[in-house]
Amino acid sequence: MRLPVLLCVLVCLSAAPGPVTGADRSCTDLRQFYTGKGFTLSGVPQTEISGEHLRVCPQGPTCCTSSMEDNLAGLSAQETEGLIREAGRSLQSAFNALHRSFDTYFTELHGRSERSLQEALSPLGPLYSQNTRLYGDLYTDLRQYYRGSALNLDETLSEFWSRLLERTFKTSSPTDVNLSDDYLECVAKQQETLRPFGDVPRDMKAKVIRAFVTARSFVQGLIVSGEVVRKVSQVSMSPECTKALMKLVYCPHCRGVASVKPCSNYCSNVMKGCLANQADLDPEWQTLIDTMIQVASSFSTEPSLDVVLSSIPARIYEAVHFLQENMDTFTAKVYQTCGTPGEPGTGSPTLHEQRKKSGSLTASEYKPSPTAGLRLEMQVSDLSSKLREMRQYWTQLPVALCSKLAAGGAGQDKCWNGITKARYLPEVMGDGLANQINNPEVELDITKPDMTIRQQIMQLKIMSNRLKNALDGNDVDFQDASDDISGSGSGMCIGGQCSRNRPGLYAYSPDNNRVRGAATSQTQTIFFIWFCSVLICCSLGVIR
Repeated sequence: MRLPVLLCVLVCLSAAPGPVTGADRSCTDLRQFYTGKGFTLSGVPQTEISGEHLRVCPQGPTCCTSSMEDNLAGLSAQETEGLIREAGRSLQSAFNALHRSFDTYFTELHGRSERSLQEALSPLGPLYSQNTRLYGDLYTDLRQYYRGSALNLDETLSEFWSRLLERTFKTSSPTDVNLSDDYLECVAKQQETLRPFGDVPRDMKAKVIRAFVTARSFVQGLIVSGEVVRKVSQVSMSPECTKALMKLVYCPHCRGVASVKPCSNYCSNVMKGCLANQADLDPEWQTLIDTMIQVASSFSTEPSLDVVLSSIPARIYEAVHFLQENMDTFTAKVYQTCGTPGEPGTGSPTLHEQRKKSGSLTASEYKPSPTAGLRLEMQVSDLSSKLREMRQYWTQLPVALCSKLAAGGAGQDKCWNGITKARYLPEVMGDGLANQINNPEVELDITKPDMTIRQQIMQLKIMSNRLKNALDGNDVDFQDASDDISGSGSGMCIGGQCSRNRPGLYAYSPDNNRVRGAATSQTQTIFFIWFCSVLICCSLGVIR
Protein backbone atom coordinates (compact mmCIF):
# COMPACT_ATOMS: atom_id res chain seq x y z
CA MET A 1 0.00 0.00 0.00
CA ARG A 2 2.82 2.40 0.67
CA LEU A 3 4.06 2.49 -2.96
CA PRO A 4 0.70 3.48 -4.56
CA VAL A 5 0.22 6.17 -1.93
CA LEU A 6 3.68 7.62 -2.59
CA LEU A 7 3.05 7.67 -6.33
CA CYS A 8 -0.24 9.52 -5.80
CA VAL A 9 1.49 12.14 -3.67
CA LEU A 10 4.21 12.70 -6.32
CA VAL A 11 1.61 13.04 -9.07
CA CYS A 12 -0.32 15.59 -7.05
CA LEU A 13 2.80 17.60 -6.28
CA SER A 14 3.90 17.64 -9.92
CA ALA A 15 0.45 18.83 -10.99
CA ALA A 16 0.35 21.63 -8.42
CA PRO A 17 1.03 25.18 -9.78
CA GLY A 18 4.48 26.61 -8.98
CA PRO A 19 6.81 29.39 -9.94
CA VAL A 20 9.14 27.21 -12.01
CA THR A 21 6.85 26.35 -14.91
CA GLY A 22 5.49 29.60 -16.28
CA ALA A 23 4.03 27.53 -19.14
CA ASP A 24 0.59 29.07 -18.74
CA ARG A 25 1.77 32.73 -18.93
CA SER A 26 -0.23 34.60 -21.56
CA CYS A 27 1.39 36.03 -24.69
CA THR A 28 -1.37 38.62 -25.17
CA ASP A 29 0.93 41.63 -24.73
CA LEU A 30 3.51 40.32 -27.17
CA ARG A 31 0.84 39.42 -29.71
CA GLN A 32 -0.46 43.01 -29.61
CA PHE A 33 3.07 44.37 -29.86
CA TYR A 34 3.90 42.03 -32.75
CA THR A 35 0.86 42.95 -34.81
CA GLY A 36 1.52 46.61 -34.03
CA LYS A 37 4.85 46.20 -35.82
CA GLY A 38 3.02 45.05 -38.95
CA PHE A 39 3.36 41.28 -38.62
CA THR A 40 0.56 38.70 -38.73
CA LEU A 41 -0.39 36.45 -35.81
CA SER A 42 0.12 33.30 -37.85
CA GLY A 43 2.16 30.90 -35.73
CA VAL A 44 2.33 33.24 -32.72
CA PRO A 45 1.72 31.21 -29.50
CA GLN A 46 -1.11 32.07 -27.12
CA THR A 47 1.00 31.18 -24.06
CA GLU A 48 4.71 30.87 -23.39
CA ILE A 49 6.67 28.03 -24.93
CA SER A 50 10.09 26.62 -24.11
CA GLY A 51 12.86 28.68 -25.70
CA GLU A 52 15.41 26.07 -26.80
CA HIS A 53 14.83 27.16 -30.41
CA LEU A 54 16.01 30.76 -29.85
CA ARG A 55 19.28 31.54 -31.67
CA VAL A 56 19.81 35.20 -30.66
CA CYS A 57 17.86 35.78 -27.46
CA PRO A 58 18.71 33.99 -24.20
CA GLN A 59 16.97 30.62 -24.11
CA GLY A 60 14.11 30.14 -21.67
CA PRO A 61 10.30 30.45 -21.53
CA THR A 62 9.30 32.78 -24.36
CA CYS A 63 6.47 33.98 -26.56
CA CYS A 64 8.73 34.19 -29.65
CA THR A 65 9.09 31.48 -32.27
CA SER A 66 12.16 31.19 -34.54
CA SER A 67 10.40 33.03 -37.37
CA MET A 68 9.33 35.79 -34.96
CA GLU A 69 12.93 36.15 -33.79
CA ASP A 70 14.07 36.45 -37.42
CA ASN A 71 11.35 39.00 -38.23
CA LEU A 72 12.14 41.14 -35.21
CA ALA A 73 15.88 40.94 -35.93
CA GLY A 74 15.29 42.28 -39.43
CA LEU A 75 13.01 44.96 -38.01
CA SER A 76 15.61 46.08 -35.45
CA ALA A 77 18.17 46.56 -38.24
CA GLN A 78 15.67 48.46 -40.41
CA GLU A 79 14.65 50.75 -37.57
CA THR A 80 18.25 51.48 -36.59
CA GLU A 81 19.15 52.20 -40.22
CA GLY A 82 16.14 54.52 -40.32
CA LEU A 83 17.38 56.39 -37.24
CA ILE A 84 20.85 56.73 -38.81
CA ARG A 85 19.38 58.02 -42.09
CA GLU A 86 17.14 60.42 -40.17
CA ALA A 87 20.15 61.81 -38.28
CA GLY A 88 22.04 62.01 -41.58
CA ARG A 89 19.21 63.89 -43.29
CA SER A 90 19.17 66.37 -40.42
CA LEU A 91 22.91 66.97 -40.84
CA GLN A 92 22.55 67.21 -44.62
CA SER A 93 19.85 69.83 -44.15
CA ALA A 94 22.20 71.80 -41.93
CA PHE A 95 24.92 71.72 -44.61
CA ASN A 96 22.39 72.69 -47.28
CA ALA A 97 21.25 75.62 -45.15
CA LEU A 98 24.85 76.81 -44.71
CA HIS A 99 25.40 76.47 -48.45
CA ARG A 100 22.28 78.47 -49.30
CA SER A 101 23.18 81.16 -46.79
CA PHE A 102 26.73 81.65 -48.05
CA ASP A 103 25.79 81.26 -51.70
CA THR A 104 23.09 83.92 -51.37
CA TYR A 105 25.53 86.27 -49.64
CA PHE A 106 28.33 85.74 -52.17
CA THR A 107 26.03 85.95 -55.21
CA GLU A 108 24.53 89.22 -53.98
CA LEU A 109 28.02 90.60 -53.31
CA HIS A 110 29.11 89.63 -56.82
CA GLY A 111 25.96 91.14 -58.34
CA ARG A 112 26.36 94.45 -56.50
CA SER A 113 29.94 94.71 -57.69
CA GLU A 114 28.88 94.12 -61.29
CA ARG A 115 26.04 96.64 -61.03
CA SER A 116 28.45 99.30 -59.76
CA LEU A 117 30.56 99.03 -62.93
CA GLN A 118 28.70 101.76 -64.80
CA GLU A 119 28.96 104.25 -61.95
CA ALA A 120 32.66 103.56 -61.43
CA LEU A 121 33.76 103.36 -65.08
CA SER A 122 31.44 105.88 -66.79
CA PRO A 123 34.11 108.65 -66.44
CA LEU A 124 36.16 106.62 -68.95
CA GLY A 125 33.67 107.56 -71.68
CA PRO A 126 33.95 105.45 -74.86
CA LEU A 127 36.52 103.22 -73.20
CA TYR A 128 33.67 102.00 -71.00
CA SER A 129 30.62 102.39 -73.26
CA GLN A 130 32.27 100.65 -76.22
CA ASN A 131 33.66 97.79 -74.12
CA THR A 132 30.81 96.83 -71.78
CA ARG A 133 30.97 93.24 -73.06
CA LEU A 134 34.62 92.97 -72.02
CA TYR A 135 33.78 93.98 -68.46
CA GLY A 136 30.63 91.87 -68.43
CA ASP A 137 32.54 88.80 -69.62
CA LEU A 138 34.96 89.22 -66.71
CA TYR A 139 32.11 89.00 -64.21
CA THR A 140 30.55 86.11 -66.10
CA ASP A 141 33.81 84.19 -65.96
CA LEU A 142 34.18 84.91 -62.25
CA ARG A 143 30.63 83.74 -61.62
CA GLN A 144 31.13 80.54 -63.64
CA TYR A 145 34.38 79.82 -61.83
CA TYR A 146 32.66 80.17 -58.47
CA ARG A 147 29.96 77.78 -59.69
CA GLY A 148 32.60 75.14 -60.44
CA SER A 149 33.49 75.75 -64.10
CA ALA A 150 36.91 74.44 -65.16
CA LEU A 151 38.42 77.89 -65.73
CA ASN A 152 42.01 78.82 -64.95
CA LEU A 153 41.38 82.01 -63.03
CA ASP A 154 44.95 83.25 -63.41
CA GLU A 155 44.77 82.94 -67.20
CA THR A 156 41.27 84.46 -67.27
CA LEU A 157 42.40 87.60 -65.44
CA SER A 158 45.58 87.89 -67.53
CA GLU A 159 43.48 87.66 -70.67
CA PHE A 160 41.17 90.41 -69.38
CA TRP A 161 44.05 92.83 -68.77
CA SER A 162 45.58 92.05 -72.17
CA ARG A 163 42.29 92.76 -73.96
CA LEU A 164 41.77 95.91 -71.89
CA LEU A 165 45.26 97.08 -72.82
CA GLU A 166 44.49 96.58 -76.50
CA ARG A 167 41.26 98.60 -76.24
CA THR A 168 42.84 101.38 -74.17
CA PHE A 169 45.83 101.71 -76.50
CA LYS A 170 43.59 101.74 -79.56
CA THR A 171 41.30 104.39 -78.07
CA SER A 172 44.30 106.49 -77.05
CA SER A 173 46.04 106.27 -80.43
CA PRO A 174 45.80 109.07 -83.03
CA THR A 175 42.66 108.83 -85.10
CA ASP A 176 44.55 108.65 -88.42
CA VAL A 177 46.64 105.61 -87.40
CA ASN A 178 45.37 102.18 -88.40
CA LEU A 179 46.30 99.48 -85.87
CA SER A 180 46.19 95.93 -87.25
CA ASP A 181 45.15 92.94 -85.15
CA ASP A 182 48.73 91.67 -85.20
CA TYR A 183 50.01 94.98 -83.92
CA LEU A 184 47.42 95.08 -81.11
CA GLU A 185 48.39 91.52 -80.21
CA CYS A 186 51.98 92.71 -79.89
CA VAL A 187 50.79 95.54 -77.65
CA ALA A 188 48.86 93.11 -75.47
CA LYS A 189 52.00 91.03 -74.94
CA GLN A 190 53.64 94.00 -73.23
CA GLN A 191 51.23 93.66 -70.31
CA GLU A 192 53.61 91.61 -68.18
CA THR A 193 56.90 93.25 -69.14
CA LEU A 194 56.00 96.97 -69.26
CA ARG A 195 53.27 96.88 -66.56
CA PRO A 196 51.22 99.64 -68.23
CA PHE A 197 48.51 99.47 -65.54
CA GLY A 198 51.00 99.76 -62.71
CA ASP A 199 50.68 97.35 -59.78
CA VAL A 200 46.90 97.06 -60.01
CA PRO A 201 46.64 93.90 -62.19
CA ARG A 202 49.13 91.94 -60.09
CA ASP A 203 47.66 93.10 -56.78
CA MET A 204 44.06 92.67 -57.89
CA LYS A 205 44.78 89.24 -59.40
CA ALA A 206 46.27 87.93 -56.15
CA LYS A 207 43.33 89.17 -54.08
CA VAL A 208 40.60 88.14 -56.50
CA ILE A 209 42.07 84.68 -56.99
CA ARG A 210 42.35 84.16 -53.23
CA ALA A 211 38.78 85.39 -52.70
CA PHE A 212 37.23 83.24 -55.42
CA VAL A 213 39.36 80.16 -54.76
CA THR A 214 38.44 80.17 -51.07
CA ALA A 215 34.77 80.91 -51.78
CA ARG A 216 34.50 78.14 -54.35
CA SER A 217 36.42 75.64 -52.21
CA PHE A 218 34.25 76.51 -49.22
CA VAL A 219 30.97 75.77 -51.00
CA GLN A 220 32.53 72.62 -52.46
CA GLY A 221 33.47 71.61 -48.91
CA LEU A 222 29.87 72.06 -47.78
CA ILE A 223 28.59 70.02 -50.73
CA VAL A 224 31.14 67.22 -50.29
CA SER A 225 30.45 67.03 -46.55
CA GLY A 226 26.72 66.64 -47.18
CA GLU A 227 27.36 63.96 -49.81
CA VAL A 228 29.65 62.02 -47.46
CA VAL A 229 26.92 62.08 -44.80
CA ARG A 230 24.32 60.90 -47.31
CA LYS A 231 26.40 57.99 -48.60
CA VAL A 232 27.65 56.84 -45.20
CA SER A 233 24.16 57.05 -43.70
CA GLN A 234 22.93 54.55 -46.30
CA VAL A 235 25.43 51.82 -45.36
CA SER A 236 23.48 48.71 -44.29
CA MET A 237 23.88 46.88 -40.99
CA SER A 238 26.01 43.72 -41.09
CA PRO A 239 24.46 40.32 -40.12
CA GLU A 240 26.47 40.38 -36.87
CA CYS A 241 25.14 43.83 -36.08
CA THR A 242 21.58 42.73 -36.89
CA LYS A 243 21.86 40.00 -34.26
CA ALA A 244 23.30 42.39 -31.69
CA LEU A 245 20.50 44.91 -32.33
CA MET A 246 17.85 42.21 -31.97
CA LYS A 247 19.33 41.15 -28.65
CA LEU A 248 19.43 44.79 -27.53
CA VAL A 249 16.00 45.98 -28.65
CA TYR A 250 13.54 43.10 -28.97
CA CYS A 251 14.85 40.20 -26.87
CA PRO A 252 13.34 41.86 -23.76
CA HIS A 253 9.94 41.46 -25.45
CA CYS A 254 10.61 37.81 -26.19
CA ARG A 255 11.72 37.27 -22.59
CA GLY A 256 8.63 38.92 -21.12
CA VAL A 257 10.37 42.05 -19.77
CA ALA A 258 9.28 44.48 -22.48
CA SER A 259 9.10 47.41 -20.05
CA VAL A 260 12.80 47.11 -19.15
CA LYS A 261 15.07 49.37 -21.21
CA PRO A 262 18.61 48.37 -22.21
CA CYS A 263 21.49 49.45 -19.98
CA SER A 264 23.21 52.54 -21.40
CA ASN A 265 26.69 50.95 -21.44
CA TYR A 266 25.27 47.85 -23.10
CA CYS A 267 23.65 50.01 -25.78
CA SER A 268 26.92 51.93 -26.21
CA ASN A 269 28.86 48.75 -26.93
CA VAL A 270 26.30 47.58 -29.47
CA MET A 271 26.19 50.92 -31.27
CA LYS A 272 29.97 51.45 -31.14
CA GLY A 273 30.34 48.04 -32.73
CA CYS A 274 27.67 48.60 -35.37
CA LEU A 275 29.01 52.10 -36.18
CA ALA A 276 32.71 51.30 -35.85
CA ASN A 277 33.46 52.01 -39.51
CA GLN A 278 31.50 55.25 -39.38
CA ALA A 279 33.50 56.37 -36.35
CA ASP A 280 36.69 55.96 -38.40
CA LEU A 281 35.54 59.00 -40.37
CA ASP A 282 36.08 61.13 -37.28
CA PRO A 283 39.76 62.22 -37.67
CA GLU A 284 39.39 63.33 -41.30
CA TRP A 285 35.91 64.71 -40.62
CA GLN A 286 37.20 66.94 -37.83
CA THR A 287 40.13 68.03 -40.02
CA LEU A 288 37.74 69.03 -42.79
CA ILE A 289 35.42 70.92 -40.43
CA ASP A 290 38.35 72.74 -38.81
CA THR A 291 39.75 73.69 -42.23
CA MET A 292 36.36 74.99 -43.38
CA ILE A 293 36.19 77.11 -40.22
CA GLN A 294 39.65 78.47 -41.10
CA VAL A 295 38.50 79.30 -44.61
CA ALA A 296 35.34 80.99 -43.31
CA SER A 297 37.46 83.07 -40.93
CA SER A 298 39.73 84.09 -43.81
CA PHE A 299 36.77 85.82 -45.50
CA SER A 300 36.95 88.63 -42.94
CA THR A 301 40.77 88.88 -42.96
CA GLU A 302 42.02 92.09 -44.58
CA PRO A 303 41.38 92.60 -47.38
CA SER A 304 38.01 91.05 -46.59
CA LEU A 305 35.86 89.21 -49.11
CA ASP A 306 33.36 92.05 -49.49
CA VAL A 307 36.11 94.64 -50.02
CA VAL A 308 37.84 92.56 -52.71
CA LEU A 309 34.67 91.95 -54.73
CA SER A 310 33.14 95.38 -54.30
CA SER A 311 36.32 97.23 -55.25
CA ILE A 312 36.87 95.45 -58.60
CA PRO A 313 35.33 98.31 -60.68
CA ALA A 314 37.36 100.92 -58.77
CA ARG A 315 40.56 98.93 -59.28
CA ILE A 316 39.89 98.70 -63.02
CA TYR A 317 39.33 102.45 -63.16
CA GLU A 318 42.50 103.06 -61.19
CA ALA A 319 44.49 100.87 -63.62
CA VAL A 320 43.14 102.59 -66.74
CA HIS A 321 43.70 106.02 -65.17
CA PHE A 322 47.32 105.06 -64.44
CA LEU A 323 47.86 104.00 -68.06
CA GLN A 324 46.30 107.19 -69.41
CA GLU A 325 48.55 109.30 -67.21
CA ASN A 326 51.60 107.45 -68.50
CA MET A 327 50.45 106.77 -72.05
CA ASP A 328 53.25 108.75 -73.75
CA THR A 329 55.95 106.78 -71.97
CA PHE A 330 54.20 103.46 -72.63
CA THR A 331 53.60 104.31 -76.31
CA ALA A 332 57.29 105.10 -76.82
CA LYS A 333 58.27 101.71 -75.37
CA VAL A 334 55.65 99.94 -77.52
CA TYR A 335 57.06 101.63 -80.62
CA GLN A 336 60.50 100.35 -79.69
CA THR A 337 59.21 96.78 -79.33
CA CYS A 338 56.39 96.51 -81.88
CA GLY A 339 57.48 99.22 -84.33
CA THR A 340 55.81 102.46 -85.34
CA PRO A 341 52.32 101.79 -86.74
CA GLY A 342 52.25 104.98 -88.87
CA GLU A 343 53.00 108.67 -88.93
CA PRO A 344 51.96 110.21 -85.60
CA GLY A 345 49.07 112.61 -85.81
CA THR A 346 47.27 114.66 -83.22
CA GLY A 347 45.89 112.95 -80.15
CA SER A 348 42.19 112.38 -79.65
CA PRO A 349 40.51 115.49 -78.19
CA THR A 350 38.08 113.26 -76.35
CA LEU A 351 40.92 111.46 -74.61
CA HIS A 352 42.55 114.78 -73.67
CA GLU A 353 39.33 115.88 -72.01
CA GLN A 354 39.08 112.52 -70.22
CA ARG A 355 42.58 112.94 -68.79
CA LYS A 356 41.63 116.30 -67.32
CA LYS A 357 38.54 114.84 -65.69
CA SER A 358 40.23 111.67 -64.41
CA GLY A 359 41.01 111.05 -60.77
CA SER A 360 37.41 111.15 -59.52
CA LEU A 361 37.66 107.65 -58.05
CA THR A 362 40.53 105.38 -57.04
CA ALA A 363 40.71 102.10 -55.17
CA SER A 364 42.41 103.72 -52.22
CA GLU A 365 39.33 105.89 -51.75
CA TYR A 366 36.98 102.93 -51.85
CA LYS A 367 35.20 102.33 -48.54
CA PRO A 368 32.61 99.57 -48.17
CA SER A 369 29.46 100.43 -46.30
CA PRO A 370 29.42 99.64 -42.55
CA THR A 371 26.43 97.35 -43.05
CA ALA A 372 28.37 95.26 -45.61
CA GLY A 373 31.16 94.62 -43.11
CA LEU A 374 28.66 93.80 -40.37
CA ARG A 375 26.85 91.32 -42.58
CA LEU A 376 30.12 89.59 -43.44
CA GLU A 377 31.02 89.38 -39.76
CA MET A 378 27.64 87.84 -38.95
CA GLN A 379 27.97 85.43 -41.88
CA VAL A 380 31.38 84.21 -40.76
CA SER A 381 30.26 83.88 -37.14
CA ASP A 382 27.16 81.88 -38.10
CA LEU A 383 29.10 79.58 -40.42
CA SER A 384 31.82 78.92 -37.85
CA SER A 385 29.50 78.25 -34.91
CA LYS A 386 27.31 75.83 -36.87
CA LEU A 387 30.30 73.99 -38.31
CA ARG A 388 31.71 73.53 -34.79
CA GLU A 389 28.46 71.83 -33.78
CA MET A 390 29.11 69.19 -36.46
CA ARG A 391 32.72 68.35 -35.51
CA GLN A 392 32.03 65.23 -33.43
CA TYR A 393 29.02 63.95 -35.31
CA TRP A 394 30.38 60.46 -36.06
CA THR A 395 31.59 59.70 -32.55
CA GLN A 396 28.44 61.19 -31.01
CA LEU A 397 26.09 59.20 -33.26
CA PRO A 398 26.07 56.09 -30.98
CA VAL A 399 25.34 58.37 -28.01
CA ALA A 400 22.46 60.01 -29.89
CA LEU A 401 20.95 56.64 -30.83
CA CYS A 402 21.28 55.22 -27.32
CA SER A 403 19.61 58.30 -25.86
CA LYS A 404 16.44 57.10 -27.62
CA LEU A 405 16.80 53.43 -26.70
CA ALA A 406 18.58 53.00 -23.36
CA ALA A 407 17.67 53.51 -19.74
CA GLY A 408 18.64 56.71 -17.95
CA GLY A 409 21.39 57.06 -15.37
CA ALA A 410 19.17 56.14 -12.41
CA GLY A 411 18.17 52.76 -13.81
CA GLN A 412 21.54 51.12 -14.38
CA ASP A 413 20.96 48.42 -11.74
CA LYS A 414 17.63 47.28 -13.17
CA CYS A 415 18.12 47.47 -16.92
CA TRP A 416 18.30 44.90 -19.72
CA ASN A 417 21.92 43.71 -19.98
CA GLY A 418 21.38 41.31 -22.86
CA ILE A 419 20.65 38.34 -20.60
CA THR A 420 18.42 39.52 -17.78
CA LYS A 421 17.30 42.52 -15.75
CA ALA A 422 20.50 43.53 -13.98
CA ARG A 423 23.56 45.81 -14.14
CA TYR A 424 25.74 45.62 -17.25
CA LEU A 425 29.33 44.82 -16.19
CA PRO A 426 31.60 44.88 -19.30
CA GLU A 427 33.54 48.06 -20.01
CA VAL A 428 32.56 50.39 -22.84
CA MET A 429 34.67 50.07 -25.98
CA GLY A 430 36.46 52.98 -27.63
CA ASP A 431 35.51 54.52 -30.98
CA GLY A 432 36.50 53.12 -34.35
CA LEU A 433 37.04 49.70 -35.87
CA ALA A 434 40.42 48.97 -34.23
CA ASN A 435 38.93 49.42 -30.75
CA GLN A 436 36.26 46.75 -31.28
CA ILE A 437 38.58 43.76 -31.13
CA ASN A 438 37.24 42.82 -27.68
CA ASN A 439 33.68 44.10 -28.09
CA PRO A 440 31.54 41.58 -26.14
CA GLU A 441 28.35 42.40 -28.07
CA VAL A 442 29.25 42.63 -31.78
CA GLU A 443 31.55 40.23 -33.62
CA LEU A 444 33.72 42.25 -36.01
CA ASP A 445 36.63 41.41 -38.27
CA ILE A 446 38.73 44.52 -37.76
CA THR A 447 40.90 43.55 -40.74
CA LYS A 448 37.99 44.07 -43.15
CA PRO A 449 36.85 47.71 -43.09
CA ASP A 450 33.80 48.83 -45.03
CA MET A 451 35.05 49.97 -48.45
CA THR A 452 32.23 52.45 -49.05
CA ILE A 453 33.20 54.29 -45.88
CA ARG A 454 36.92 54.07 -46.71
CA GLN A 455 36.17 55.79 -50.04
CA GLN A 456 34.36 58.57 -48.20
CA ILE A 457 37.31 58.99 -45.84
CA MET A 458 39.46 59.56 -48.94
CA GLN A 459 36.97 62.16 -50.21
CA LEU A 460 37.29 64.01 -46.91
CA LYS A 461 41.09 63.97 -47.21
CA ILE A 462 40.98 65.30 -50.76
CA MET A 463 38.57 68.10 -49.83
CA SER A 464 40.66 69.09 -46.80
CA ASN A 465 43.72 69.28 -49.04
CA ARG A 466 41.88 71.53 -51.49
CA LEU A 467 40.75 73.86 -48.73
CA LYS A 468 44.26 74.08 -47.27
CA ASN A 469 45.58 74.99 -50.71
CA ALA A 470 42.80 77.54 -51.09
CA LEU A 471 43.96 79.28 -47.92
CA ASP A 472 47.25 79.88 -49.74
CA GLY A 473 45.44 81.09 -52.85
CA ASN A 474 46.26 77.93 -54.81
CA ASP A 475 43.67 76.44 -57.13
CA VAL A 476 44.27 72.70 -56.84
CA ASP A 477 41.93 71.96 -59.74
CA PHE A 478 44.81 72.96 -61.99
CA GLN A 479 47.46 70.94 -60.15
CA ASP A 480 48.42 67.31 -60.70
CA ALA A 481 45.56 65.21 -59.40
CA SER A 482 48.03 62.92 -57.65
CA ASP A 483 48.84 65.80 -55.27
CA ASP A 484 45.48 65.25 -53.65
CA ILE A 485 46.45 61.81 -52.42
CA SER A 486 50.20 62.02 -52.13
CA GLY A 487 51.49 59.68 -49.47
CA SER A 488 48.05 58.26 -48.73
CA GLY A 489 48.72 54.86 -50.22
CA SER A 490 45.04 54.54 -51.09
CA GLY A 491 45.38 53.93 -54.78
CA MET A 492 42.27 56.02 -55.39
CA CYS A 493 41.79 57.63 -58.80
CA ILE A 494 40.89 61.31 -58.79
CA GLY A 495 39.35 63.14 -61.72
CA GLY A 496 39.91 60.20 -64.06
CA GLN A 497 43.63 60.04 -63.30
CA CYS A 498 45.33 57.53 -61.06
CA SER A 499 48.32 58.11 -58.91
CA ARG A 500 51.42 56.56 -60.42
CA ASN A 501 52.83 55.63 -57.01
CA ARG A 502 50.83 53.66 -54.51
CA PRO A 503 53.05 53.19 -51.46
CA GLY A 504 51.98 50.40 -49.16
CA LEU A 505 49.25 49.10 -51.46
CA TYR A 506 50.96 45.87 -52.45
CA ALA A 507 53.22 43.62 -50.36
CA TYR A 508 54.81 42.41 -53.59
CA SER A 509 55.34 43.93 -57.00
CA PRO A 510 52.90 42.75 -59.72
CA ASP A 511 55.66 40.55 -61.18
CA ASN A 512 56.39 39.00 -57.79
CA ASN A 513 52.69 38.36 -57.33
CA ARG A 514 52.61 36.36 -60.54
CA VAL A 515 55.66 34.34 -59.49
CA ARG A 516 54.17 33.79 -56.06
CA GLY A 517 50.85 32.75 -57.59
CA ALA A 518 52.61 30.28 -59.91
CA ALA A 519 54.55 28.80 -56.99
CA THR A 520 51.36 28.40 -55.02
CA SER A 521 49.67 26.66 -57.94
CA GLN A 522 52.63 24.29 -58.31
CA THR A 523 52.53 23.44 -54.59
CA GLN A 524 48.83 22.67 -54.83
CA THR A 525 49.43 20.35 -57.78
CA ILE A 526 52.16 18.41 -55.90
CA PHE A 527 49.87 18.07 -52.86
CA PHE A 528 47.03 16.79 -55.04
CA ILE A 529 49.25 14.10 -56.62
CA TRP A 530 50.49 12.97 -53.18
CA PHE A 531 46.94 12.85 -51.82
CA CYS A 532 45.78 10.70 -54.76
CA SER A 533 48.71 8.34 -54.18
CA VAL A 534 47.70 7.87 -50.54
CA LEU A 535 44.13 7.09 -51.54
CA ILE A 536 45.28 4.51 -54.09
CA CYS A 537 47.57 2.91 -51.55
CA CYS A 538 44.78 2.74 -49.00
CA SER A 539 42.47 1.11 -51.49
CA LEU A 540 45.12 -1.54 -52.25
CA GLY A 541 45.71 -2.19 -48.58
CA VAL A 542 49.30 -0.96 -48.65
CA ILE A 543 48.71 1.48 -45.79
CA ARG A 544 47.00 -0.10 -42.80
